[in-house]
Amino acid sequence: MKQKITVTTLYKMKEKGEKITALTAYDYPFAKMIDQAGIHIILVGDSLGMVVQGQTSTLPVTMDEMIYHTKLVSKGVENAFVIGDMPFMSYQAELSEAVKNAGRFLKEAGAEAVKLEGGVDVCETIEAISNTGIPVQAHIGLTPQ
Repeated sequence: MKQKITVTTLYKMKEKGEKITALTAYDYPFAKMIDQAGIHIILVGDSLGMVVQGQTSTLPVTMDEMIYHTKLVSKGVENAFVIGDMPFMSYQAELSEAVKNAGRFLKEAGAEAVKLEGGVDVCETIEAISNTGIPVQAHIGLTPQ
């Protein structure tokens, strides 16, 4: 059996210059296959709006939908590090709401980190979420919406 990937595992891999693999999954069977293939990180992306729901963008995706899909992925994973993608307007309005929503990914969905995107304006949000002990993968400057 392989060992569970953690933030510490990823830091050590980076320090050693090892390649870190990541793929996106939206449900249990794909998460299970990706995990068994030895991929290090699985991102449950808000891209599920287009890929799974047939939307024309990620904008309609809700927190509840992201929690649901992240929970499905987490159930299929034994080793990979699971990251839940915070959907549009789940972290932009208020810091307390951002922290609460980030916490939902860990508490309700079994994620080990959250992902959010933005520019300089999200630095305070990243800090607030990180200060609660929730790892954040941030795409600074990237706002695909």
